[in-house]
Amino acid sequence: MPTSGGWPVLQKTAAKAVPVRAIFMLGPAFVAAIAYVDPGNVAANLTSGAKFGYLLVWVLVAANLMAMMVQYQSAKLGLVTGKSLPEMLGSRLRKPARRAFWLQAELAAMATDLAEVIGGAIALNLLFGLPLPVGGLIVGVLSMIMLTVQNRYGQRQFESVIVFLLAIITVGFLFGLLLSPPDPAEAVAGLLPRFDGAQSVLLAASMLGATVMPHAIYLHSALARDRHRPAGSAAPDNGRLRKLIKANRLDVIIALLIAGTVNIGMLLLAAATLRGAEGTDSIEGAHQAITSALGPAVGIVFGVGLLASGLASTSVGCYAGATIMSGLLSIRVPLLLRRLISLIPAILLLSLGVDPTWALVVSQVVLSFGIPFALIPLLRMTFSAEIMGEHRDGLPLRVLSVISAALIVLLNVALIVLTVTGAG
Repeated sequence: MPTSGGWPVLQKTAAKAVPVRAIFMLGPAFVAAIAYVDPGNVAANLTSGAKFGYLLVWVLVAANLMAMMVQYQSAKLGLVTGKSLPEMLGSRLRKPARRAFWLQAELAAMATDLAEVIGGAIALNLLFGLPLPVGGLIVGVLSMIMLTVQNRYGQRQFESVIVFLLAIITVGFLFGLLLSPPDPAEAVAGLLPRFDGAQSVLLAASMLGATVMPHAIYLHSALARDRHRPAGSAAPDNGRLRKLIKANRLDVIIALLIAGTVNIGMLLLAAATLRGAEGTDSIEGAHQAITSALGPAVGIVFGVGLLASGLASTSVGCYAGATIMSGLLSIRVPLLLRRLISLIPAILLLSLGVDPTWALVVSQVVLSFGIPFALIPLLRMTFSAEIMGEHRDGLPLRVLSVISAALIVLLNVALIVLTVTGAG
């Protein structure tokens, strides 16, 4: 029989009825899941569907399965050790290595924050015609208000706000499928792994970076720890710890199933509605095409979903950045101050007239290259009996995790080779 660290137990748990008490333990994974439905996902998924139809459906399915495993492992690390992944790394790395590691992690956090602010600005432009820099400032202010909720009222209230926004995102991005359902046969054919030239590899890397996001890997360990093992509390006994791990496993499955459905739904909508349409290589063009094909009501709902995505994900991204800095450098910057500082690059790019959709896709590629730096240390720790004790990952999960990490690295190497050689 696999231990609680085994993936088969995760699947079996998902099939059982949800215990009432477990429902009240849900929440941390929903915050982490926001990272999987941010505006970078919108840009990557819509561009993929518009350019290649159903070709890359398999990338999203595989990425979402990887995300479930990784987020479960991250949450388990925080529960078992009482420390976040950045704190574990900070205690093991020497000072120069710790600073270098923080720099690459910070770049990943900045890339995602850039995508989230730009996405929210695009949404305000689509809904109200606001200039992009003004929209970016409004998104920044609103995200500060959300972070104030976390500062003043605690994590549970922040989780409630995030779950509400996730519901809006889900409706906003899936509503169009009711009016323009995808072709079932082509969607199933899209599950066959394949590429079509260098551009499809670039988009695949972008979709992977937008789905298995490094800052969410760092953050989830802290979210689970803070929710169930707050500072000053006694370490749970093994019985209690096993229950917490099971509850968080369920939390991850439900949250990531929702996020994965939204991502796949976006690609299917673009494949069914936007393929071959003019100007669909941008979110603005895709929104216009969706509005023309399905009506203004669908366009408005899509815009609202995009706005909710930007607001929620930029707050979570800022939270993740603070967790990374605190764990690796032992420097605590107030969330609101960090929000203000990290807002500047996005506003500058918007003011300079950089194509926002292009910036979103490139930011997701940057994230894809940051994944191994978060994933490999996480796997080494959750594989370790010395660190995790009886809660170390079971053999099936260890094997699947190594395969996933290898696939991510290979995809990034292929991206470099194809880009340099100009293939495709």
